[in-house]
Amino acid sequence: MSKASPADIMPLAQVMAQLRDPDTGCPWDIAQDFASIAPYTIEEAYEVADAIERQDMDALRDELGDLLLQVAFHSRMAEQAGHFGLQDVVDAITAKMVRRHPHVFGEGARREDGHAQWEAIKAAERAEKDPDPSALAGVASALPALLRAEKLQKRAARTGFDWPDTAGAVNKILEELEEVRSAVTQQHKEEEIGDLLFSVVNLARHLKIDPETALRKANGKFDRRFRAMENMAGDAFVTLSLEEKEALWQRAKRLGNAGPPSDEASA
Repeated sequence: MSKASPADIMPLAQVMAQLRDPDTGCPWDIAQDFASIAPYTIEEAYEVADAIERQDMDALRDELGDLLLQVAFHSRMAEQAGHFGLQDVVDAITAKMVRRHPHVFGEGARREDGHAQWEAIKAAERAEKDPDPSALAGVASALPALLRAEKLQKRAARTGFDWPDTAGAVNKILEELEEVRSAVTQQHKEEEIGDLLFSVVNLARHLKIDPETALRKANGKFDRRFRAMENMAGDAFVTLSLEEKEALWQRAKRLGNAGPPSDEASA
């Protein structure tokens, strides 16, 4: 394996070391620990995803930098505690990528679909680290709920516990919806809503749609249409009846679906 010219991340590591210096560093950075920084790490990952969705390459560069800072921050705290440093993180992920791609880096390697091989190697590594024999072992409980639901379902599907087609997934949604309607107590309603959401994620998986991306796009669509309603009504928006607001919603929906005017129409 030939070595590529590495990007120099040492300046970032040095900045982080100075910020965490107990005598001359920044009081806020010094006061942080893994738990207090974890929410920022998650937030930065979502901001990377947002920049990608907007196809904003300048923003993506900046957001990737912010995410890299999180890696440097956690690594520096771990180094101060005597666990590992940034170089250990780089070495570990490099070795993992080589190990999981024998079809690329192995002897007589051929460039072919190595997904099945990747999963087999990953499962073996997981078995070494975690004695839990369940097919669901290793699915982190801290993942966003939609993402964790999808991962749990994928793991279960590998054992054959899955609907053979989308019809079963659709019927399950209808069944769960009826159970939501029949729920009486607040606790029961919450449970059935959870089952309904889990079933919707399952349908998305069968349709090869990322539920997180789909919901994020739906959020964006709602945001655009609602703002369009507010703009159309002005200050009078909050005083309108529900029927009047619904009419504005339908108008905003039509305008959104119409798209930009053609050159001929705008001439």
